[in-house]
Amino acid sequence: MAAGVGLVSGPAQAAGPVAPVVAAAPAGHGAAATPGGNPGKGGSLPGGKTFSSPADRTVRTPLAGSASGAGSGAGSAARTGAAAQAQGAVADAYLAIDLEARGSTAHSIELRTVVTGEAAALDVTIDWGDGAADQVAVTSSGSDLRYTTHKYAKVGTYPVTVTVKDTTHGVQAVNRLDFVTTGSEYTAHAPTRLLDTRAGLGAAQAKVAGRGSVVLKVAGTANIPAGATEVVLNVTATNAAGAGHVVVQPGKDGFETGSNLNYAAGQTVANQVIVPVGEDGSVRLINGGWDSVDLLADVTGYFTASVASGYTTLNPVRAVDTREGIGTAKGQVPGYGTFEVDMAGRVGVPKGVTAVALNLTATGPRAAGHLTAYPSGQAAPSTSSVNFSAGQTVANSVIVPVGPDGKISIRNGSWDRADVVADVVGYYSTDSRAALVCLGGPYRVIDTRIDSWGRKAGPVPGRTMLPERFDADTTNSDIDGWVLNTTVTNTTGAGFLSVTADPNTWPDYVKGTAVTPQRPVSSSVNWTAGATVPNLVQTSGGKGGIIDFWNQGWQDVDLIVDLIAWYQTV
Repeated sequence: MAAGVGLVSGPAQAAGPVAPVVAAAPAGHGAAATPGGNPGKGGSLPGGKTFSSPADRTVRTPLAGSASGAGSGAGSAARTGAAAQAQGAVADAYLAIDLEARGSTAHSIELRTVVTGEAAALDVTIDWGDGAADQVAVTSSGSDLRYTTHKYAKVGTYPVTVTVKDTTHGVQAVNRLDFVTTGSEYTAHAPTRLLDTRAGLGAAQAKVAGRGSVVLKVAGTANIPAGATEVVLNVTATNAAGAGHVVVQPGKDGFETGSNLNYAAGQTVANQVIVPVGEDGSVRLINGGWDSVDLLADVTGYFTASVASGYTTLNPVRAVDTREGIGTAKGQVPGYGTFEVDMAGRVGVPKGVTAVALNLTATGPRAAGHLTAYPSGQAAPSTSSVNFSAGQTVANSVIVPVGPDGKISIRNGSWDRADVVADVVGYYSTDSRAALVCLGGPYRVIDTRIDSWGRKAGPVPGRTMLPERFDADTTNSDIDGWVLNTTVTNTTGAGFLSVTADPNTWPDYVKGTAVTPQRPVSSSVNWTAGATVPNLVQTSGGKGGIIDFWNQGWQDVDLIVDLIAWYQTV
């Protein structure tokens, strides 16, 4: 039976020189991995924004044809004669509306309406701002509280207007708030370097001190709009004086739980991050180690709460393998060589996509270097997607914009040969409607080094898999995909991790009828003995919201998983 998910609080723990974590209160048997409830079934969203319009913003007017006549709204200047008498009649019949809204799913709103007034029969109309409206007749003894939900077909900003008519006292009240959907959609961006502390790009020309941070302005920079809600960055740590980790979060002080990137002394290592943009348009990169390190960040896309490209998740499919001649010619890519890969119209990716989500791996390189993935038809950018040393096998998750011809280009930035492997895990298109719901920062959901509810501390044995439930007790999960930062540590030999959707549901495991999933061939994280290696993973949770973590090596490893976001169509 799969272990229950343990929620962990405290500083990021994936790097070596960090103090031990402390387990938070367990989520409970069958609890979803996300704090605050199951995101797939209308639970509260962690860190979700609340929109409100208090009662004092209510505008009251006499109802047409009532004894109050044609008065005007509350708060207007004093009047004389008949107009003043009409306004007085409205003032005598108190009626106010308090509104508060919150995103219950990527596209949905949960609206709390509190109507306060005289005891009377009321007609309540909720105009959702998309052409739809709900109407209800209630009898109020002086106060009416109700919760109403509505689903929008598209992400965006919607004016929600509530109108209450009290025919008994001849008064009408109106209040309004502007609601922004929790979900956001993707816009591809040509790979562009935004931060390089070695050169003073985007920050001071200096290493980031141990336990220090750098604030990077992203919204309003390099054609990223001011309204960007999340940004996709490939973050690289280099010239590290000691081991440590990096946390990337909205531009605010304090450390979020979890980590995005782990590095060792002298190592150059990259990892993709999807991070919310702070209210000031910035993100903060925190050096969680005790020694200084240079940080780089390349943007490949951003999300906004407006219609762009939604996401479609795929079971991992091998799109490129130069060792086998899959997707390109067989044989190692020459030093400084580039090849193109057809993406649209093959390996489950339809034509017309704007970007593809890949796990890109360099293996068997003859010398140190990097890979760069970018849209076809463009010159190679001065960015990197995967960094490697001689003989190393290393993977990194990338979101790559697709060129007009449906292709991407991959360049070997080393002076010597290397093999390239790429597994496609999803794509973005204008026909896809799964929108991103992003947490405020990494949230730790699995750490095999400590006890969690339903599972004692202990590594994942070699050649086995650990199934973990991320959604509630469901047989039809409405989460289309999960975004996880997955880290493997305490390794004693070489190996790789595969992350895939489990074909079972939780009731299957409880009843003992779960079938053994087929061992995958794709890889998400590759490691060698003694290494701590992270990688961003985008994966489906299947119909039951269960994700399998396969230790494909022969030795035990510890596994750490931080929840970043999920994709949802409802």
